[in-house]
Amino acid sequence: MTTAHVFIATSLDGFIARPNGDIAWLLQRDDPAEDHGYTDFIEDKDVIVMGRGSFETVAAYDPWLYDRPVIVLSAQLAGTAVPGHLDGKVRFSNLAPRALMEELARQGIRRIYVDGGQVIQSFLRDGLVADMVITTVPVLIGSGRSLFGELPHDVDLALVSSRSFRSGLVQSTYRVVP
Repeated sequence: MTTAHVFIATSLDGFIARPNGDIAWLLQRDDPAEDHGYTDFIEDKDVIVMGRGSFETVAAYDPWLYDRPVIVLSAQLAGTAVPGHLDGKVRFSNLAPRALMEELARQGIRRIYVDGGQVIQSFLRDGLVADMVITTVPVLIGSGRSLFGELPHDVDLALVSSRSFRSGLVQSTYRVVP
């Protein structure tokens, strides 16, 4: 069975980016001396699934940030060519979350990292997220791209753990209750 897992940071007021996609407020808080657990989190993930907005934010980074395959869910990008420097590292898909999970399961993929607000929201709506690591950054940015959107029903969560860092970040791990 393929499972989906989230690791993301949000402002205290619940935004993952400014309205224009800017995440400088987050990068300014990144303290290389603090281990926020990403390396441990990503260790057992086979594939990263993200949306177009997240991809457009990270595509310009040199070197490329990811050491495993990335699938970008985007109706707009599906059928277009992957940028040359990302050939073999990224593919575009217009599959719905459940169909993608079924395809990945047929390929033997066990655990995926889901990233990006709209993609996380769609996986949550479909009941596909197993757990979430959410790091709250102590900053209010006022408006932006919300981590959570409208849901057709409540999503119950069980707190697995919570920890704070010297920088003021607070990280909570939740298991989604079926």
